[in-house]
Amino acid sequence: MPKTNNNFFKGLKVVELASVLAGPSVALFFAELGAEVIKIENKKTGGDVTRSWKLPSEDKNTDVSAYFLAVNFLKKHLFLDVSHEADYQKCLAHIQNADVVIVNYKKGDDKKLKLDYATLKKINSKIIYAGIQGFSDTDERVAYDLILQAESGFMSMNGTKESGPLKMPVAMIDILAAHHLKEAVLLALLKREKTKQGSKVSVSLFDAAVASLANQATNWLVAKHLPQPTGSLHPNIAPYGEIFTTKDNHTITFAVGSDSQFTKLCELLSIPKISTDKNYRSNQLRVINRKKLFAVLSKEVKKQTLAYLQKETTKQGVPFAKIRNLKEVFELSEAQKLIKNISYDKKNYRVVTSVPMKMD
Repeated sequence: MPKTNNNFFKGLKVVELASVLAGPSVALFFAELGAEVIKIENKKTGGDVTRSWKLPSEDKNTDVSAYFLAVNFLKKHLFLDVSHEADYQKCLAHIQNADVVIVNYKKGDDKKLKLDYATLKKINSKIIYAGIQGFSDTDERVAYDLILQAESGFMSMNGTKESGPLKMPVAMIDILAAHHLKEAVLLALLKREKTKQGSKVSVSLFDAAVASLANQATNWLVAKHLPQPTGSLHPNIAPYGEIFTTKDNHTITFAVGSDSQFTKLCELLSIPKISTDKNYRSNQLRVINRKKLFAVLSKEVKKQTLAYLQKETTKQGVPFAKIRNLKEVFELSEAQKLIKNISYDKKNYRVVTSVPMKMD
């Protein structure tokens, strides 16, 4: 049976000189798997800026926000002003025996603070120096996730014609860049295992965003189809992302990716002839005629209850979902399993968790 393994990186030491979301979430990945993570925060500015990003409903007497807790638990926190020699030496002492250093400095700040790769590898030749930047090495623009969502094309596709461009409700570019940097660090660790040499690896938020455009990028590069904001609709597949309302007023959606799934959907809605209709018998035709198809399906879905659709789509293998808010999500048994080992330490204002990763 697969078992949860929280000590895969036991003995690994990571020094985090990063803030906000992308860099800290990379460090969290290693912390959740048993690594020792030292997060060094700027004493002059009160630490990671996200400590102050509190919702109006949050406790004013705590020194951290819920946002900060999302990626900064299981770490040791050290407040230093590395522009002062004594604190700089304390920082170097941790780096001297570390395996990984994670940074997200603005252009030039790493050298100004004497925390650049060239400097650090002199005191630790095996160090893996992992950096996240906003744009290119020469671009001095301040980069937040919103800026990257705008610059990389995501906002132009997100939303509807009525809403105009919209950002995604989570900092997805930060998260994507963090995953890219994790992969780079893992490759660097593998290289070091073979060569005994350290490495400098880096990812820009812009590169990570553009690399993650996937089929939307090739829709443009290959077919010269310029993606437009179409809400949850998929440009290549139908019905996929249309929003329906059931008889008992639940909001649901389908992700029909094949002709066979469409046939089964029509059967369970008691409209089998629709699957062979000249307007809908292939996916390409369904994309062309998706507005007419939506009108047909919407009328039939409105006759069915959520329970019926959940049961029959599962039985027939038709991708189906109820659109849930977060309260409903965390009431699901699957979500409860994920958070069962999470607790909130009010005394120390931190989350204590066990990573839900399984390995054979």
